[in-house]
Amino acid sequence: MKFEEARALEAKLFLPVVKRLPVLLVEGRGARVVDSEGRELVDLTAGWGVTAIGHCHPRLVQAISEQAGRLMQTTNLFYTEPQLELAERLVRAAPAALTRCFFMSSGTEAMEGAIKLAHRATGRHRFLSTLNSFHGRTLGALNLIGQEKHRAPYRALLPEASFVPFGDLAAARAAMNNEIAAFVVEPIQGEGGVNVPPPGYLSDLRKLCDEHGALLVLDEIQTGIGRTGRMFALEHEGVVPDVLTLGKGLGGGFPIAAFLTTEAVAKTVSLGDHGGTYAGNALACAAANAVLEEIEASQLVARAAELGARVLARLSEFTRQHPDCTCEARGRGLLLGLELCDPERAAQLPLRALERGVLVNVAAGRVLRLFPALNIPEEDLWPALETVLDLVAIA
Repeated sequence: MKFEEARALEAKLFLPVVKRLPVLLVEGRGARVVDSEGRELVDLTAGWGVTAIGHCHPRLVQAISEQAGRLMQTTNLFYTEPQLELAERLVRAAPAALTRCFFMSSGTEAMEGAIKLAHRATGRHRFLSTLNSFHGRTLGALNLIGQEKHRAPYRALLPEASFVPFGDLAAARAAMNNEIAAFVVEPIQGEGGVNVPPPGYLSDLRKLCDEHGALLVLDEIQTGIGRTGRMFALEHEGVVPDVLTLGKGLGGGFPIAAFLTTEAVAKTVSLGDHGGTYAGNALACAAANAVLEEIEASQLVARAAELGARVLARLSEFTRQHPDCTCEARGRGLLLGLELCDPERAAQLPLRALERGVLVNVAAGRVLRLFPALNIPEEDLWPALETVLDLVAIA
């Protein structure tokens, strides 16, 4: 299919809720994708952080192929080995208190599960979240998003929301009370602009929730699975949440997500309280197992920490050299942001980078967000990064 054919079909058939870049992708290998014209592009977005071990990694492709030839789908009325193996892997990797898990097909579904757990465990129905947060687009998760552009069209369907500034413990303390079921927070805000909280913020939220009998829900859908240089971003502060949500990088490109919780919270639910046709699908779980195997075998968590520190140093240096067009470099591991001063120039950057052979993403209106595959070859990363920085520096 030619690009113009694809564009015409999309305009005719697809729900008009996505603004696409003018490229038709047909293939991916490692940190590179190929378009319909045969151009190779370096991907610094990893499908929004999903292709954690690169596009079409051989280990992942083999695992999916082998499982597809054995058993793709059954229901949770039956046991399957891939699901139990994945549950064991995640519980072993998570803090010791998180002993129970459940699988879904997307991060927003995992957040729905976390919401239901918090309500069941506390009997409460009010939630606290943070401004600029992003937790998913289903109605339950949408109620927690601290971005008015996502909430406004559905305000009539949503209960009154409570949001506080991210990283502001005093504001959280002022808003917290004994009616709150849970404080839901990302360890690092991704969609909100790669915002890193001050040291001790998550630990203090843990104490605050305990004081009021509320749960602490950590949304690690973007930060989990090695992205920040730790298996889970919560490890940077040693914080143990009551519920942990995972997604994106867990399946390496295959749709799967999970939420983990404590024994105490798990005891508050009953048979039939949650479920899903594809919840813990054998094929998806086999894919996730392969991703976790590769991350461990290739020591990609440590690599994300080391390589991410060097990239952040380069971004910080660039910011010092170009104070006229950049405001700040921030992030952890291979979840990094470069804040541009001019939103209009930031908005143009993905298209300009595409024309130069690089895929990038802009979050929160003016933050260049970099979250490539954890195993991106340095010979791909550095030239692509410099290409993008050159575009940022051009007046």
